[in-house]
Amino acid sequence: MFTDVIILAGGFGERLWPASRPDFPKQFLSINDGISFLQNALIRSLAMKPQGKIIIATRKGLEHQISVQCKDLAQKLGGEQETKILKDVLIVAEPVPKHTTAPIILCCHLLNKIACGVKHSVMVLTSDHIITPVENFVNDAKKAFDCASKNHFVTFGIRPTEPSTGYGYIQTGIADDDERTVLKINSFKEKPDAKTAQKYIESGNCWWNSGMFAFDCNFFIDELSKCTPEVAAAFKNVPSLKEPEISKLNDIHFISKWDAMVQSYEATPAIAIDISVAEKTSEAWTVLASFSWDDVGSWDSFEKHSCGEGKCVNISANNNFVYSDIPVAICGLDDITVVIKNGKALIMKKGKSALVREVVKKIED
Repeated sequence: MFTDVIILAGGFGERLWPASRPDFPKQFLSINDGISFLQNALIRSLAMKPQGKIIIATRKGLEHQISVQCKDLAQKLGGEQETKILKDVLIVAEPVPKHTTAPIILCCHLLNKIACGVKHSVMVLTSDHIITPVENFVNDAKKAFDCASKNHFVTFGIRPTEPSTGYGYIQTGIADDDERTVLKINSFKEKPDAKTAQKYIESGNCWWNSGMFAFDCNFFIDELSKCTPEVAAAFKNVPSLKEPEISKLNDIHFISKWDAMVQSYEATPAIAIDISVAEKTSEAWTVLASFSWDDVGSWDSFEKHSCGEGKCVNISANNNFVYSDIPVAICGLDDITVVIKNGKALIMKKGKSALVREVVKKIED
């Protein structure tokens, strides 16, 4: 199984505003059980039983909150899992956000530096998705590991439930066997319009791209050098430069200083891993997921998993969702979402979640 895990935990909290915000983005929120998205990602990481590090790659300013959530989860879990979190979780905060390729290549070099001579097989996880059940995820991760061990770049493909225009798609060949769940990827498709998304659904060989990846570290470094050399070049000196200084926040390890990271980030362009490697490599494969997956990218999606929060009184009002710090009364209105958090209020017609980012921009302006 994978030796190490990288959890991507940046983000600016735009889509679930005002509950999420730049200093408290979506991964810190919880749904119903009090366990945050980030903590659930950590639970999935532990379930894979990695022997090495669990690196949480984030942006500067979020280290403290991540350390608080890691320490809190460690105390809740106790035993070997608490020991693993306190020993092997490492927070790496980017000096500036540079999309997803930069933190991933940085973490690959980091793993090679702190555990030199070890072959590092890595699972890259998101920090703000809902994935259930954990058992199915672990079984699929084993398939991803076997595939990645053959020098492949592996994704998880999610069976579409609707012709969504909000996800990128993976196109494979037609599986000639219903039991065949590991497939070669023919191409990656950008987020489509509604008509194209419907064609993807009808084709039977297109899957949502989950944003999770698996590979061998050295293979990834070599593949990035071939596919997007300008990013690889920015980090080429990391192996020969001084190791990072590691300290603790709330008993959780974090990188307090690393000149090599700062130098590399000054030189690298900001490119998503989907573009830098996934769409260009000839070694892309996908594991068709047996688990349930939702990226919870909107309040409409959030409502599917949440019972709401706070007291609400409906008078001649139906099918409303409330997530609020204060009591809310709704009179004569149907099908609305009300979110009152952090001293701000969102009142939205259901189905209009795509407008929230525009709201955030206008409020910032």
